[in-house]
Amino acid sequence: MKRCSWCENDELYTKYHDEEWGVPVFDDRKQFEFLVLESAQAGLSWLTILRKRESYRKAYDNFNPITVAKFDDRKIEELMKYEGIIRNEKKIRASVNNAKRFIEVQKEFGSFSKYIWKFVDYKPIINSWKNESEIPAKTELSEVISKDLKKRGFEFIGPVIIYSHLQATGLINDHIIDCFRYDQINKMRKKVE
Repeated sequence: MKRCSWCENDELYTKYHDEEWGVPVFDDRKQFEFLVLESAQAGLSWLTILRKRESYRKAYDNFNPITVAKFDDRKIEELMKYEGIIRNEKKIRASVNNAKRFIEVQKEFGSFSKYIWKFVDYKPIINSWKNESEIPAKTELSEVISKDLKKRGFEFIGPVIIYSHLQATGLINDHIIDCFRYDQINKMRKKVE
């Protein structure tokens, strides 16, 4: 089976690629999970974050934004000592702030999912890359969304992080065209529409 080459050297990476990457996500908790994880990944490899994902689930109450929004300085200090996650104070504080902003977006739009999917008119974008070197790190769309999120008070959410988020949550299908998941994801798009 042909896959995107970035995932082939690690079993955890392969499982993520085969089961999650590019699958349309409409669940707000899952959207929040990827926002936290993508922000934590800045400057690091995604595999590093995947290996810490279970620890993040424990530390972030299974990515419950209501709980995370209530994290105080004492809890942040506790997280700074927790070896299972990336112990970067700016990233941790940003995740708490972003939980608060996430809840505000939910209140305004009914869900975070409705908010973010409106940027693609509720239809996943299907790219047709022949090889991974063609895939951009950011696009005009990710810049627009990043700018809007920053205007709403989100932190650590630049256009590269947002592009990764869009790929992870299936708003964009960036599987290369000869990857077995490319057609599977496209069929999911038809179900979404």
